[in-house]
Amino acid sequence: MGEAACRKIRNICILAHVDHGKTTLADHLIAACGGGVLHPKLAGRLRFMDYLDEEQRRAITMKSSSIALRYKDFSVNLIDSPGHMDFCSEVSTAARLSDGALILVDAVEGVHIQTHAVLRQAWVEKLTPCLVLNKIDRLITELKLSPMEAYNRLQRIVHEVNGIVSAYKSEKYLSDVDSLLAGVAGEVNLESVEDDEEDVFQPQKGNVAFVCALDGWGFCLSQFAEFYASKLGASMTALLKGLWGPRYYNTKTMMIVGKKGMEGVSKDRQPMFVQFVLRPVWQVYQATLEEDGGKRMLEKVVKTFNLSVPPRELQNKDPRVVLQAVMSRWLPLSDSILSMVVKCMPDPVSSQSARISRLLPKRELVVNDTGLSSDVVAEAEHVRKCVEACDSSSDAPCVAFVSKMFAVPYKMLPQRGSNGEALNNQPTDEVGESEECFLAFARIFSGVLHSGQKVFVLSALYDPLKGESMQRHVQEAELQHLYLMMGQGLKPVFSASAGNVVAIQGLGQYILKSATLSSTRNSWPFSSLMFQVAPTLRVAIEPSDPADMGALMRGLRLLNHADPFVEVTVSSRGEQVLAAAGEVHLDRCIKDLRERFAKVSLEVSPPLVSYKETIEGEGFALLENAKALSSGTEHVEKTTPNGRCIIRVQVMKLPGALTKVFEDSADILGDIIEGKSVKRNGSLNLNTPINDGNSVATLRKHIIDAIESEVESLSAQLDKEKTEKYRKMWYRFLQRIWSLGPRQIGPNILLIPDLKAGNLNNSSQDQKGILVRGSCDVSRRLGFLDVETDTVSIVEDSKEETESVCVEAEALKNSIVSGFQLATAAGPLCDEPLWGLAFLVEPYIFPDNSGTAHQPDQYGIFSGQVMTAVKEACRAAVLQNKPRLVEAMYFCELNTPTEYLGSMYAVLARRRARVLKEEMQEGSALFTVHAYVPVAESFGFADELRRWTSGGASALLVLSHWEALSEDPFFVPKTAEEIEEFGDGSSVPPNIARKLMNSVRRRKGLPVEEKVVQHATKQRTLARKV
Repeated sequence: MGEAACRKIRNICILAHVDHGKTTLADHLIAACGGGVLHPKLAGRLRFMDYLDEEQRRAITMKSSSIALRYKDFSVNLIDSPGHMDFCSEVSTAARLSDGALILVDAVEGVHIQTHAVLRQAWVEKLTPCLVLNKIDRLITELKLSPMEAYNRLQRIVHEVNGIVSAYKSEKYLSDVDSLLAGVAGEVNLESVEDDEEDVFQPQKGNVAFVCALDGWGFCLSQFAEFYASKLGASMTALLKGLWGPRYYNTKTMMIVGKKGMEGVSKDRQPMFVQFVLRPVWQVYQATLEEDGGKRMLEKVVKTFNLSVPPRELQNKDPRVVLQAVMSRWLPLSDSILSMVVKCMPDPVSSQSARISRLLPKRELVVNDTGLSSDVVAEAEHVRKCVEACDSSSDAPCVAFVSKMFAVPYKMLPQRGSNGEALNNQPTDEVGESEECFLAFARIFSGVLHSGQKVFVLSALYDPLKGESMQRHVQEAELQHLYLMMGQGLKPVFSASAGNVVAIQGLGQYILKSATLSSTRNSWPFSSLMFQVAPTLRVAIEPSDPADMGALMRGLRLLNHADPFVEVTVSSRGEQVLAAAGEVHLDRCIKDLRERFAKVSLEVSPPLVSYKETIEGEGFALLENAKALSSGTEHVEKTTPNGRCIIRVQVMKLPGALTKVFEDSADILGDIIEGKSVKRNGSLNLNTPINDGNSVATLRKHIIDAIESEVESLSAQLDKEKTEKYRKMWYRFLQRIWSLGPRQIGPNILLIPDLKAGNLNNSSQDQKGILVRGSCDVSRRLGFLDVETDTVSIVEDSKEETESVCVEAEALKNSIVSGFQLATAAGPLCDEPLWGLAFLVEPYIFPDNSGTAHQPDQYGIFSGQVMTAVKEACRAAVLQNKPRLVEAMYFCELNTPTEYLGSMYAVLARRRARVLKEEMQEGSALFTVHAYVPVAESFGFADELRRWTSGGASALLVLSHWEALSEDPFFVPKTAEEIEEFGDGSSVPPNIARKLMNSVRRRKGLPVEEKVVQHATKQRTLARKV
């Protein structure tokens, strides 16, 4: 297939909020152009792409699935995707394989939180979006809006969606400018400036469609412009411009004018969009659905537009059937949408040249002198150019990207090939895995793939320049069969060229989630998929019968393979832990395990909620904490068992903004500090800027901005001199970062001792201890410290100390860092990671005068003793500084009718929710409420909400942030005021922090301090029912 045929391909996905009509729209497109797989009368009711039983039962899409359509001489690969936040990973897999996206928005409900998320996904993947405003009929039948009111509503939605995309553009622009100001080498791409002046979605440009997927009709402005051009004798270009916005048709002068041109002409002036587009649609609806509606109007429409509607359909007693018969023939939905797709969305050749910076980012390379690398780089660059050009010739290198693996029962695979030959689709795997075959959901970006071809499977960490050391990231595989996906069905094909979306059989044992396929080893892998959330809901799973453990392990392995987002791990207690995105996702995973993959009875634990630990300190308290750290007055001291090392530790809380920067930049920190790529399948934070520039300079700027924002927030309460001191102190701290933790990339920092800190005299043994000074490795890598100015990375020496002590002190640096990593990974409250803390560790080492220097220490290896002492000192320092528990919070968006508002607030109150705002949706009786709900309280939230509001309220939860609980888990009344309020402690209200801490400790098998009998003086067994 040549370039001309490649330009006749369109790869599109449908993205939207849940229940905004994606699958119904897909049904109508399939009925019209799917080759007869779906009858038009069943479109919208069958939900063809939702072929799983669970999808039909819940009436939501749970996975992305593809179907090949034929429209005129164009081949359209349509991918339907879920709208539920739990299945956002499927949106990522669909977006990577597409060139354009249909963004659906409900005309009644408007823009919702998931609409923001899918617009962000389309922007990140550099897709060309088209806007589809669905459910226009609800404006007429439910809200009873006039055409003018409906126009204002539609205009507002288009404006809001444009505002969201504009925010992403300006964010990218500002990020590029920041990189430029930070002195980033190379050219900065300011591509977003050129089209920043005009909106992305403009009906007059043809990339906005107005549809009613349920009734099967829809239109773009070009259809009405074409019709009225001949009728009014005006040019189509002028009509296109006039049919949207404040443009009016002056019937006297027969001209299109603005507001001023209509002065004195008509009191009830209406824009052309209302007059020429909406009013005819409204009249047809009123004529069919209202009892006194005139049938003449319908006959007039049929005659004017020369529609061939069978008389029996016009005479049907069901007004809905009559309406669909007329509207679907007057404004056919599939023609409107697919003509917009063909006209506004790019073909694979145009798209891949625009998306190449996202798919295969350019890499800064240093070519070795051996000459080997230069050949590798040249070939890798050639492959990149072929992907950019979408080269579909047979001699081009073959490159494809697998976005996910999906399981299909062997009995569902085709038994005959494309030419009628028998296919050997019998299971070849080991016993127990024989019923499921794993197919790769892939898009070919260059060359031609064919059955039986051998390709290299490259993981995301593969580097062609590292040769032998990369063997575990590359495998050679043979493709067994290629299929064209037709929803649930599969159509065998022998070969497929660049630009097509296919399912590939034969890669099940080589790919776990996603990978790059290449006909050459010398190719860079595609950039990893970015997911909008992380799998946060974790449960422990075990079989009801211990003898079924093998089947469960096999089932978990299959589930991990089949679901792109699920995570299967083993906890420290040996439990099999399943992590999912939310309750609906978890329910589906458990159901698949029970009925499909493991086929055994399971016991599922209550959700395992993650917490973090920190200390108290905000505003002034933070400032005092920082002063104490810099002055070194308060510290915790621990000594190793052999008495040769004393550890002094001080702790303070980091500013919230700085903690967030460290947390959001974990992947970048992994690249900078560890020198390797961290698996980038974490959350795509909606506030994290997309930056293609120099990551070190950008991260450094974000850290400095966080410090400045903290200083600015305190400046209103402090005088200028103190504010400046606070700022300088933080900049000094940034130059003294020894390590981050946990796992070297966490939101806690280890500071090296101050230069002014001297050695320590041990009065009991009359010895002088040497201070082990760390090295500012992290500060140097982040650019806060130049190599020349780093004068504190050596151990201070003096004439009195022997050289061996100095060497030993140097060797203990790794033990100190390891102790810090252990402490930050498991805090003192309930062994959860620490969050947002800075530790200043001062380790002093003393010479060994016991005369047993060459004998083994009775207390164990000295480095291990130091590591343990550092860990215990850090944990003790946290306990001494008012420890607090930190819990994850969901952002919750609720929609409820007015009569259920009280019930909804009652449910929120029981869940410890914090309401942010409530507002009434204009033109409807629905309220939209935004709130923060703790993750620990979110389980069963949706079911309880539906139960208390009789199904009237709906909620969507998105992981938002971490928030410290203000309560002290160890609170007991001490002061006179507290004793007066709470008495001796018997009437202290239930401490939420203490309850949460004890529940986690109990789950982990840690000791829990609880009284079996709380109040022995009160008899509580008087009316016991045995």
